[in-house]
Amino acid sequence: MNATAHQTPAPAPQPDAPAPEILAAVRAGRVNALPGLLKPLDRQQRRELLAELKTLRADLRSQGWDNWRERDLASRGLVVAGAACSTGAAATASWMAARDLRRWQALPTGVLLDVLSDREPRLLGDLAHRLAARAATAEQDYRLIRELVGLAGCAMPTTDGCLEGWASSLPSQRIPLVDALRKDPYTAQLVPCLFETAEPIAALNWLGEPTGPYHWPTALSTLTEEGLLDRTALLDGCTARLLRGGTAPHLKPYLTILQALNPTAQEERERAADWIALAADAPSAVAGHAQQVLARLAAAGGLTPGLLAEMSSTVLFRPEKKLVRAQLVLLGRELVRDPAAARELLPVVGEAFGHPDTDIQERALKLAAAHLVPDPEVHAELAFQAHLLSPLHRSRAVELLGPDAAPAADTTPYREILPPPPAQVPLAPAPESVEETVELVAAVINSRSASVEEYERALDGLVRHAHRDRAALAAALRPALAGRWWLDPVQSRHYTSELPGLEHVAAAVLDARPGRQARPSGALASWHSECHHPAFHVAAHARLAEAARYVADGPLPFLLAFPTHTSGSLDPRTLIERLTAYARLGATPGPADFAQALLRTRRDPTAIPAASALGTPEGDRLAAWLGEDGLPAAVTRRNAPARARHFDVWPEHLTLDTGERPTVLRGFPEPFRALGQARRTATGRCWDGDGVGDAALVAALPEDRETLAAWSLTAITSCALHDGRGGTAVLPLLAAAGGPAGPALHLAVATGLGARHAEDRLRAVDALLALAARGELDAVRLGTDLGEQLALGAVKPNRLADSLRTAAATGACTTTWAVLAAALPALLTGTAEPRGTGELLEIAADCVEQSLVTSPHPDGLAAAAARGGRSRLVTQAVRLGKALDRNGESVAA
Repeated sequence: MNATAHQTPAPAPQPDAPAPEILAAVRAGRVNALPGLLKPLDRQQRRELLAELKTLRADLRSQGWDNWRERDLASRGLVVAGAACSTGAAATASWMAARDLRRWQALPTGVLLDVLSDREPRLLGDLAHRLAARAATAEQDYRLIRELVGLAGCAMPTTDGCLEGWASSLPSQRIPLVDALRKDPYTAQLVPCLFETAEPIAALNWLGEPTGPYHWPTALSTLTEEGLLDRTALLDGCTARLLRGGTAPHLKPYLTILQALNPTAQEERERAADWIALAADAPSAVAGHAQQVLARLAAAGGLTPGLLAEMSSTVLFRPEKKLVRAQLVLLGRELVRDPAAARELLPVVGEAFGHPDTDIQERALKLAAAHLVPDPEVHAELAFQAHLLSPLHRSRAVELLGPDAAPAADTTPYREILPPPPAQVPLAPAPESVEETVELVAAVINSRSASVEEYERALDGLVRHAHRDRAALAAALRPALAGRWWLDPVQSRHYTSELPGLEHVAAAVLDARPGRQARPSGALASWHSECHHPAFHVAAHARLAEAARYVADGPLPFLLAFPTHTSGSLDPRTLIERLTAYARLGATPGPADFAQALLRTRRDPTAIPAASALGTPEGDRLAAWLGEDGLPAAVTRRNAPARARHFDVWPEHLTLDTGERPTVLRGFPEPFRALGQARRTATGRCWDGDGVGDAALVAALPEDRETLAAWSLTAITSCALHDGRGGTAVLPLLAAAGGPAGPALHLAVATGLGARHAEDRLRAVDALLALAARGELDAVRLGTDLGEQLALGAVKPNRLADSLRTAAATGACTTTWAVLAAALPALLTGTAEPRGTGELLEIAADCVEQSLVTSPHPDGLAAAAARGGRSRLVTQAVRLGKALDRNGESVAA
């Protein structure tokens, strides 16, 4: 036998590994070259390549944002190569939808279909449905999903993202929407699903004109008429989506589609229960449509008295007066058409007797009088409900229904209800242990919304423990802040001495030196001198920089400016005790720390002798500050003329200027002197907050709320004149702060009551009630300011009415009337009649009727009541005059 026959044959030569070439193409972003490189690979080679792709992906991800260009270039190639090398549908979908690979880039659909073309149809269908199930990327991937569905021959997924992608892709075909829907094979399957999504499909809001090429309601109605879509399914889908509820903008497209379908009388009758539910709870536009449908049904005799009564009992309690009035008209028509229905419908009419609008009360009373039937039960029910009528209509109710309609005399005197006055809550001391301090410091640094209390306790804790044992503090603090970028040697080159907040002091404790010189602190405030925020920022940073410097050169024992109350206020006797401790320890106060302490000190003249007795320069300065040196700056009111500024047109409005504080300008450190300069209040929006929150601003000057109110007036005025938000957030804080509550604060509250957005008005109401609870509200001053702002147009009557209605609803009717009594003459005696004046008169009448207050008639009220007619202003002027006269007669009797 030949010996060579038993030898093992040599292995066949293997081709060179393709991974380096593929990886190079991926890195270079040569996506179109990848199919030719990937298709020849066998299963084992793909598995090995996938491992290298994962390594490349992790490497790119770890490099952070500094390498974003390379990441963007390689991402598309990674998606394609990884999809080709992944085996199962789950792994492929997970790879393709990964956030770090996608970013804002769309998938290369054609290339992906090429590399996936060798997969089984079952796997492609599974992949399509898995991609469609990924809410973050399904809409973006719709084109690929559609192609995969076509290759697999499976059903189209109906997830929300897939529906968004389908609907938005149709208008892009540059043909009318109705033609695109006709040609699309998935129209019949997907259109009914449009009404089942969690959020409205965005494309449905592209309404345009009904005759336009992309008007969805018209297109769907046309296809329904042609029989391509199931009309019943669309009607049920629309009503079901409207019944699910939502905001008016969300429901608008579904209501428009329903109106375009133009249901027949029979179709409307079949859904009567749905219309009743929508009339009760839906947004105003939807409820109004449902009310019109029910009115048509009632006129045709298709709505029983019982169903109409059920509907009315809910609609009459809606806040929209237009719907309530329309419902009373509907009830009146039905009572005319079917007088026998009075026994069921009149008790429902009586429910409107308790409506807050006296005009609606009058309409309901007239309707009941016109259709009253001789039924004892109906009379008793109406008489019981008549107790809810305003005093203006009670005499008519007694004439109609007898003495039972008169409410029993209420002998309980009216009691004004005000919230508890804001309490001065003591501030907890700094943490005693290093561990508690480190925990608090880390929490404040990592938080975006740390309170003044947390911030001050953490800062004082850092200073105290750095003085006691800086090494122990640093050892505990370093691991707690290990993730901060300025501790990274690579990134620390970006660090200057301008680190924000507590990080600046923490860096000093850890001996993390700045990499380059910082800007002079004054530069921060120089570029926007009109705005007060930079001045606060500079002063706050000076205090931090000083604490950091003392930590490095010789720590202070504690901070003098640490507040005694959560508002930021500092008790003068506590400051005297701290200065005494400093003298005993031989410590020199930090200039910035002592300056902030003075600004926070409550002005109590009785503490002047104790301050003078210290016998130190700081004691003498404190004694002088508690006297005339600490008086707030003078505030001057002026009318700012109309002007265009910062892309806004500012009409004429009131503004406030502040004078100098000589003591601050002469004796305070340089970073604090901007707080003592005369400031002409900015007449444009403040675009620079410098991260200084309202609580921090108030905590810096907690005993000078007049100055803060003057400086904050611009932002508050922006909330009233423009679309500003949040400018009134400072008002409740100022109402709870110290110092006089003078003209500046009252003008700021008055302006805030006319803010555009409800949440801003509510903050102004809170401030008003807090001032009243503290006995600091000058109602005449506030009302006069409101009258002036109303005359200028800076405050609109309808917005003010909403604010004062809220204040009165809390039980502060006497306070609200006192404000209105001073504000109404400006409206009633002016040449123009601003919209909403009648609403203000209605609130005034409500307050007078409930509080039984006695007061002279406001100027102009008699002339308004004598105008005649049935306008709201005239009706409510008459009502207010009668209420004031009635209260005066009652007191005289």
